[in-house]
Amino acid sequence: MKTFSAKAEEIERKWHVIDAENQVLGDVAVAAAVLLRGKHKPIFTSHVDCGDFVVVINAEKVRVTGKKEDEKIYTSYSGYVGGQKRESVAKVRGRRPTLLVERAVNGMIPHNRLGRQIIKKLKVYAGSEHPHEAQQVVAYKL
Repeated sequence: MKTFSAKAEEIERKWHVIDAENQVLGDVAVAAAVLLRGKHKPIFTSHVDCGDFVVVINAEKVRVTGKKEDEKIYTSYSGYVGGQKRESVAKVRGRRPTLLVERAVNGMIPHNRLGRQIIKKLKVYAGSEHPHEAQQVVAYKL
């Protein structure tokens, strides 16, 4: 018996839409990461992009548990003296609500060339409208 390895040209990709309204950020991110990687498919191969496209809507209405809205801090550093920026979840939500979901999902996929290729299949929208109706998106229940 030979070990099966999926080929990139053999992968059949679907489109899934996840409604993040009143859903916990971590649950939405886990579901999106699994679909993006293709781990839900029986032909999953770790070194090949087997995943599907994922559209996340209502990203501004995603909820965080506990005191994370005020106490969780996102930090970025430019590399220059005094170049450290710190923001709470509330500030990030006010400035760019899609960034919360994008960062959470990005942390759950590989940090290499394959991961950069995978994350391009994630589409996040703050409202309930998205321009991907022509792709016959399928609703994904959490």
